[in-house]
Amino acid sequence: MLQYKVSGMSCGHCVKSVTSAVKKVAPTAEVNVDLALGEVTVGGSEAKDKIAAAITDAGFEVRESAVRP
Repeated sequence: MLQYKVSGMSCGHCVKSVTSAVKKVAPTAEVNVDLALGEVTVGGSEAKDKIAAAITDAGFEVRESAVRP
């Protein structure tokens, strides 16, 4: 499971944008966006750097990323 701290997300449209960006890189991944915590969790993919780049390309700042068990 991959976890990202992301800034710049504030609404439902942001959730859709981030989810869509991740799905373009990892179509079968499970994506969970938590606006309150500013976190994006991605399960089912190991494309850590590609996912971070996709989130950045969507207009958000990835401040930190980690692999969680």
